[in-house]
Amino acid sequence: MTFSLVARCAETGMFGLAISSSSPAVAARCSFARAGVGAVASQNVTDPSLGPLTLDLMEQGKSAPEAIAEVQAQGRFIEYRQVLAVDTAGRTAIHSGPNSLGIWTQAQTENVASGGNLLANDTVPQAIVDGFLSASGHIGDRLIAAMRAALAAGGEAGPVHSAGMKIVDKVSWPVADLRCDWTEDCPIENIATAWDVYKPQLDAYIQRALDPREAPSYGVPGDE
Repeated sequence: MTFSLVARCAETGMFGLAISSSSPAVAARCSFARAGVGAVASQNVTDPSLGPLTLDLMEQGKSAPEAIAEVQAQGRFIEYRQVLAVDTAGRTAIHSGPNSLGIWTQAQTENVASGGNLLANDTVPQAIVDGFLSASGHIGDRLIAAMRAALAAGGEAGPVHSAGMKIVDKVSWPVADLRCDWTEDCPIENIATAWDVYKPQLDAYIQRALDPREAPSYGVPGDE
């Protein structure tokens, strides 16, 4: 009931992930990223604790494959879980338990990994990876392109209703954290629309946090 990708921008070091599901508010439970550490998706009969655990292990110095191996050893009911990770060197790793739902599969290469369950077909994760690799520009643009590629390849077995995109950079908070928690329309296109609005303002929001004296106009009534 979910498809996702975790990714690293080789040029900027930014991490990002995008995810979509037929379930409500998928990004609230399944998306995790930490600047200077990596990005993790924890999905399929979700155990949200596996996201922070994987990030903690990578922050302690483990590679993505080593962290996922530790999660496989520590995680409860791990046979029901899917966990995807990418680290600061672009190494990727995926655990897909044998009790993942429906058609489930995964694809990975340097800097990007994708996995899904209850898919329309087994080509979707590779289409996601290919979509990310063939896109250019900001990592957010590439994440959107990858998710659109998922839909073009068939996506989930049924309609998706929620989606999210998270990006981290050099600060301790996500520089973008966009969610559509429920819609009868396409949640991925809702996120894409939000990204089109947010992207031009992203740097200004960071600057306002770091030093509002140097920040651009806030764009509110009475602000000059």
